[in-house]
Amino acid sequence: MNNRLNDILEEIRELEHSVQEEMKRREEELKYKVTKGKVIFEKEIAEIHKKLSTSLFLYFIRSSFLTAVSTPVIYLMIIPAVILDLSLWIYQAICFPVYKIPKVIRSDHIILDRHYLKYLNFMEKLGCDYCSYYNGLVSYATEIAARTEQYWCPIKHASGNARRHSRYHLFTDYGDAEAYRSKLAGLREKYDDVR
Repeated sequence: MNNRLNDILEEIRELEHSVQEEMKRREEELKYKVTKGKVIFEKEIAEIHKKLSTSLFLYFIRSSFLTAVSTPVIYLMIIPAVILDLSLWIYQAICFPVYKIPKVIRSDHIILDRHYLKYLNFMEKLGCDYCSYYNGLVSYATEIAARTEQYWCPIKHASGNARRHSRYHLFTDYGDAEAYRSKLAGLREKYDDVR
């Protein structure tokens, strides 16, 4: 990989670190702590949140007819999601040990913490956790696919328009046959950056 691309990737890593620091600062500002996966707000903040919660009755009354009609369609998508989740678990359990690919930690992607927010009513909490589950599942699937792609076909796309995943920066350039042949074995083992 050329030096300019390495410099850009390093800048991205630094920016991601800055984002994490800013989120930590906001955590302190909003007066909560995450302890053993549970979010705990300071007492006075939790009381303010509770006062800002909308009752279920008002929540349903304020919803539009089209929202009510489309909601079952959204929630029916849980069926393919659970099938995908199970399929990913089976796939990793069988294939990753064979190829010595480190398994993706599901809990790094599927994070359900919005139900701790007291300003959300039951339906809002359910919706938030549903979206968190689905988006986390897609992130989990993307990381599994990225590690699989790194093993089987670590070649960048010609157009440069492909959505970048966490392993893409390691791939050889499109059309660089020599790099592909000389680096493939090493790339199949390069997971030292994952925990």
